[in-house]
Amino acid sequence: MSSPSPGKKRMDTDFVKLIENNYEVQILGGIHEFVVKFEGPKDSHYENGIWKVRVDLPDKYPFKSPSIGFMNRIFHPNIDEMSGTVCLDVINQAWTALYDLRNIFDTFLPQLLAYPNPVDPLNGDAAALYLHKPQQYKDKVREYVEKYASPEYVDRMEVTSGGQVSHQAEDNDDESSMSSDYSEDECNGMEL
Repeated sequence: MSSPSPGKKRMDTDFVKLIENNYEVQILGGIHEFVVKFEGPKDSHYENGIWKVRVDLPDKYPFKSPSIGFMNRIFHPNIDEMSGTVCLDVINQAWTALYDLRNIFDTFLPQLLAYPNPVDPLNGDAAALYLHKPQQYKDKVREYVEKYASPEYVDRMEVTSGGQVSHQAEDNDDESSMSSDYSEDECNGMEL
């Protein structure tokens, strides 16, 4: 019987470290595809929020970075609101095998939420509010935390083996949350 490859061994080790550090993990399609319950960092606008973050480990992990994405909605300049895609250099371009999954959840994501980079946005509305109307940005973040990242909302989320999300209770999304907080004239004069 052959021993597991170094990459498979590392996947297993990193996965176990998450669980040992009290992260709630739901396996989707084997150990390379799972969801981690992630809490917003203390003393940030995201405090008390809970998100389910999907993690896909590539075959060449840890030499190739994992793919991560928020499954419930979040209002942040560097996270696409609808897809949950995260724009974070350390994961997208600067990844090294020295990093592990705990670095993502203990350091990289908390720093991203606490210190957004509005100069390289995936969500232009969030970046513009962050730069030009900070109180409105804070209010919108708190609204999203209450609506989409409350323990009750997260408990209703069901993640299927294909990574799709459904809710046990009907989610009454109001379309106003999708609209911009700026008029077209205000947007024309802004630079990110």
